[in-house]
Amino acid sequence: MPDDACERRAVARLSRNVSETLTWSAPRKEFLKGKLSPRLRLRRNGGVKNFLTLAARDSRGSSSVAIGDVRLGEHEDVVLICGPCSVESKGQILSIATIVKESGARILRGGAFKPRTSPYSFQGLREEGLRFLAEARAKTGLPVVTEVMDPRDLTMIEKYADCLQVGTRNMHNFSLLKEVGRSRLPVLLKRGFSATLYDLIMSAEYILNEGNPNVVLCERGIRTFDTAARYTLDLSAVPILKSKTHLPVIVDPTHALGLREFVPQMSLAAVAAGADALMIEVHDSPEQAKSDGNQALTPEIFAGLVPRLRAVAAAIGRTL
Repeated sequence: MPDDACERRAVARLSRNVSETLTWSAPRKEFLKGKLSPRLRLRRNGGVKNFLTLAARDSRGSSSVAIGDVRLGEHEDVVLICGPCSVESKGQILSIATIVKESGARILRGGAFKPRTSPYSFQGLREEGLRFLAEARAKTGLPVVTEVMDPRDLTMIEKYADCLQVGTRNMHNFSLLKEVGRSRLPVLLKRGFSATLYDLIMSAEYILNEGNPNVVLCERGIRTFDTAARYTLDLSAVPILKSKTHLPVIVDPTHALGLREFVPQMSLAAVAAGADALMIEVHDSPEQAKSDGNQALTPEIFAGLVPRLRAVAAAIGRTL
């Protein structure tokens, strides 16, 4: 294990085992305003000793997280993570994986376990879906990101996936966060739709605190009073998170908007805001999709969007 990883694990172990009181050195409002560094104070015998939080920007340089052979980070290329909302069949995921790779995607997304609002909606193919994802990876070479909902499924998912996704509904599932924090796989952590940025960073801290340094933060929209779209995409989160943490920050405009016609515009805006990757749903027959067909881009729309994304990336000094 590298020395820096050993050091992070030692600090994590210390934060778990000490009996002293651990408190934030700054109220969260002042932390988010940038007035004070996010430090933990360890009080012992009347003395004060400072420890940087593991997610803090000043705890290390900017991180680069590897998902398979693809690296995410502010000094890396902007990456497209694409695929269907859910894996529906072997033919479907193999077809879509080939389509998105040809257009420029470098990572495949797809849900084998689906958290749905209704218990009667399609819940995913479970391990069969994971096997289909692994076959798609073998065919295309695209590493796989898929969601884990239950710690009991983690061992199974680790056999097939290259990255574990913790979805918006599970951002505060601390038992799950601790389990994925002990995994050998990187973790893509989505912001809860009612969570503050402070909440998101603290959820990442749970994962880092267990010894897994490979965490990617994802802005995917928050619930506000407006109902024109499914959620409100908070693009201000991108530069704020990058100023507060060393972790890669990506954006999922698909789930934020929930409307296919507006995903391209917000994808362009996300790249302009500094996102390290975009997570975009693509489906070759969205009208027949078993989940969220209305928000998935068609292959034609996606293929037309990629050159525009590259142009925006180039305008801010990055490549895609």
